[in-house]
Amino acid sequence: MTHDIGVNMEFDYTFVPVSLFEQEYPLSDLQEYAEMAIYATIAFALPFLLGGQQLLVGSVVNCVLVLAALNIRGKKLLPVILLPSVAAYAAGMIFGVASSALLIMIPFIWVGNSILVFSMKKLTLSMKKNRILSLGIGAATKSAFLFLAAFILFSFGLVPALFLTAMGVVQLGTALIGGATALVLQEGKKHFG
Repeated sequence: MTHDIGVNMEFDYTFVPVSLFEQEYPLSDLQEYAEMAIYATIAFALPFLLGGQQLLVGSVVNCVLVLAALNIRGKKLLPVILLPSVAAYAAGMIFGVASSALLIMIPFIWVGNSILVFSMKKLTLSMKKNRILSLGIGAATKSAFLFLAAFILFSFGLVPALFLTAMGVVQLGTALIGGATALVLQEGKKHFG
């Protein structure tokens, strides 16, 4: 007995939040892809260019994450969310000898980056909340998630103690600094771009 099994290749977007496809102001497809390429390139290149300067690298990466949240839609966000931690691991400089432990943290960093991006999209673009409040909530949620992940992994001896600071208070600081910078740059883009 032979069964003909058809495969439906259509993707059902009904479970994807509408905010994922919102922008603060409209960009053409070309502008959106150009911004995606610029943000992804910056986020990927920084660990190679600036090495172990985590405060600077983290602030700039969080800046491009917030800019991406406000300007880029849908799957085009993925390179900006995913590439920074891959680059940090590949560069092997941010955490020096602890770089191998960073590999374990990468999926959690992806989720943390997503938390910041989706918080900004949902709170700022969909719910029209104050952008500074939205940034504070997104940054606090991202850093709390990353600290909790690092704490659990540290408890099992999978990452060194320095990850507790790097994934907690440092993440909060870089998210706030980078996010605040992004909000200033976004205002400039809206008025002069």
